[in-house]
Amino acid sequence: MITRSPTLGLLALGLLYAHWPPAQPLSCETCKNSGPSCSGRLKLCEAEKDACVTVVGLSVTGKKKSLDTSKSCIKFKDCYSGLISTSLGPQDHMVSNSHCCQEDGCNQGSIPIPENNSTLNGLRCPSCMAAFQDTCAGEKVVQCVGPETRCIYFSGTVQTGFFTTKFATRGCASKSACHAQVGAQVPSVTYTYELRRADCVPAQEPQRRVRERSRSPAS
Repeated sequence: MITRSPTLGLLALGLLYAHWPPAQPLSCETCKNSGPSCSGRLKLCEAEKDACVTVVGLSVTGKKKSLDTSKSCIKFKDCYSGLISTSLGPQDHMVSNSHCCQEDGCNQGSIPIPENNSTLNGLRCPSCMAAFQDTCAGEKVVQCVGPETRCIYFSGTVQTGFFTTKFATRGCASKSACHAQVGAQVPSVTYTYELRRADCVPAQEPQRRVRERSRSPAS
């Protein structure tokens, strides 16, 4: 006989969940190291972090280049798999490759090193970087390179070891950077950022170039 009693139905559902095994936390490899890969122990993730991530980042500061790798736990909704390119100043450029997955130990091994495209693409964005502050004016301008077709304005907090401090930054970014949303915890190869502002708008060509192109005869 199939019962239509709400009370009995709730009781049956309660018994089902009582005998259903609780979900086990995900285990991810965790490590940070200079170079194209790193290895470390498997770590049980916090309950809200349901994905593993590997990030390989190539940063260029002036004439200095560095390649670093990080592996950790992350919320899957905050994770982006693929390339992200950013230019926050004329001497501060970074391109990263990330991979997200949702099985125990799935971030073991290595992922491809990101290719750096430093060719100017004619677009520009306001630029600034501020530590210990959650705003910056963006009074300077940075030229975008390669796939960077968006202007970003990110601010929030950054965790560096045991310390957490405010930050704000503006610059050029690839469209993939727009995946980051307010409230997201965004991992990098060295820090973890929690965003309280995440603006991402199309970059613009310099006004002079736009005027010159509008005056040129139609072909």
